[in-house]
Parts: sequence; C-alpha cells; structure tokens
Amino acid sequence: MMKQFFLFTMLCLFGIQLQAQQLTYYDASCFPLLGKATQDTGARYERLPDSLKNISRSPLWNLSRNSAGMAIRFRSNSTRIALKWENLFNNHMNHMTDTGVKGLDLYCWESNGKWRFVNSARPNGKTNQATIIANMQPQEREYMLYLPLYDGLVSLSIGVDSLSTIDQPFIDYPIRKRPVVFYGTSILQGGCASRPGMAHTNIISRRLNRECINLGFSGNALLDLEVAKVIAEVDASVFVLDFVPNASVEQMKERMETFYRIIRSKHPDTPVIFIEDPIFTHTLYDERIAKEVQRKNDTLKEIFNRLKKENEKNIIFISSKNMLGEDGEATVDGIHFTDLGMMRYADLVCPIIKKAIK
Repeated sequence: MMKQFFLFTMLCLFGIQLQAQQLTYYDASCFPLLGKATQDTGARYERLPDSLKNISRSPLWNLSRNSAGMAIRFRSNSTRIALKWENLFNNHMNHMTDTGVKGLDLYCWESNGKWRFVNSARPNGKTNQATIIANMQPQEREYMLYLPLYDGLVSLSIGVDSLSTIDQPFIDYPIRKRPVVFYGTSILQGGCASRPGMAHTNIISRRLNRECINLGFSGNALLDLEVAKVIAEVDASVFVLDFVPNASVEQMKERMETFYRIIRSKHPDTPVIFIEDPIFTHTLYDERIAKEVQRKNDTLKEIFNRLKKENEKNIIFISSKNMLGEDGEATVDGIHFTDLGMMRYADLVCPIIKKAIK
C-alpha cells in the first residue's frame, strides 16, 4: 500500500513537472508597443500612417514597414521566455547580422534602475521560433523586447511557462510622456547594429529611460514633407534631425527650412537638434566623398545659422567631428556603424538631448 502511494505521488509530481514545462504563447498585440509616431497605421508594426501609402515614394513607404525602434513591454514570473515570429520580408544583407536585421532582443529592468540585456532571438528565416532565456528563478520581472531593425513583422507571440503569469508592465518605463523623435538615414534606422538593442536610438532610450521614436529610412531621409507632418503630430520633448548623410545639397537648400518649419509651427518651444554628416572613416582616403561630406555639412551650417539670425529659438547644432573617434574602428564598411559606432554616437548625442529635455 505504501509503495503504491509513493508511486502515485511520484506520478503526480512528474505530471506537475511536465505541465510546468509546457509553454503557452500570447499574442504580443496584448501588450504595450513603444516607438510609434502614430497609431493610424495599416498594421501594428508599421511606422507611417496608412494614409501615406499612395502618397509617399515607394522606397520610403516600404521602409516604413520595418519595425525599427519599436519595443514590446510586459512582465512575467516565468522561468523562461520564448518567442514565435514571422518576418514581413525575410530581408538579408551582406554587412549586417540577421539578428540585427530581423531578430529580437530581450532586456530586463534591474533593481539598480537600469535596463540589462538578457539575450537575443536569432532568426532562421521568415518564420521563427526560439527560446530566448531559460532556467530562471520564478520571480516577477519587467521586460522590454526590441523588434527587428530592417524587417517588419507579420506576427509575434511571447511564450511563457503554462503555470506562470504574463501581464501588463507594472512600471511605466521607459517614460512614454513626451518621447524623443529621431528622423534620419540607414544609420539611424539601425545599420549596422549587431542586434536591435544596439541601435543608437535604443541605447539612448535606455540611458534616458524615455521612449524614443525611430523614423530612420535607409537611403531615404530626403526631407519628404509628409514625414515632417507625421513628426509634427508627436508631442515630443526633443526632435532630432539627422538627415544629412542622405539629403543632397540641393535637397537641403530646397526643403530643409520648410521641413523644419512644419515641425516648428506646431511646437514653437520644443528643442530641435540638427546633426552633421559623420566624418566617415574612408573620407581620409576617398577625396570625392570627403568633399561631398564637407559641402553638405557646410550647407547644413549655413541654413542653421540663417535660422539663428532669424531669431529661431531652441535649435541646437551638433558637430560630428568627434562622433566616431580617432581610431577608424567604428564602422563595418566605412559608413554604417558597428555597435562601437552606435555607442560613440550615443555618447556624443545623449547628454545634449538630456540637457535639452531639462
């Protein structure tokens, strides 16, 4: 009789253990999504309003369907976190990791008041499933899950132990009131961070503990005025305009002031930051590119100074002179930033944004 009771008890415990090991998946649409300038998008993980679908240039519109800068917030006491996701395009590039292009990145809020990297979910193709972390103590934690930088999402689900809980975030971090809005190029979109959390807008968001909106469009920061109108609808704390690597001298002369004034007309007192074209590492050797960068930076400075003379307030100019350091080690191809380049950009720009917010 005692032996039978022991076997019955062991079977019950084994059954509970099996049940605890099962995963239950929850659609990520149940949880807050950070990093969007507008909610009027055709799909959840897109960045421009659906009203621009037949108005914006085709390359710009397609890039707006990338989920750069977006993050899901949730909390859970699960011993493991798993993910299922389907990428929109299944993009691949020869100078950026697939993890950065179409992977996911998990961070956890720590008691020291900082976000800490947990692990990344590496993609294998268009449809993916991965356990991002396991074997944790079953205690409640606050999480932030960064989405792909150079691809979009058709669907995303978060898996936790079937006996655990997954809930809305308890703490309102990063602070969502009055986010920082960034407009820019492929670098700003996240090229070529090794994983989503290392895009400089995401680094800055963690350092400021404030929501940042990434409106970076690879090769397409051409001062499209409809994008300025989207930016102007955001009640931002700071606007950061970093378009010079893409915009030509002619485009800056034609559109830069109009782009600025669309934003300024709705936000007369909000700081607006202009950033120079980086002094790319290969400009020490490529004289044509060096001259082009100089011409564009001179044009930016000229228009900025004219705005200052016209008594425009709360406009800030950031020189790129020391952005990438002196060692030439901050890019993957002479232009696009490695994680080191992203960190150096954040080191330069973040303190200026922080001061502007105050």
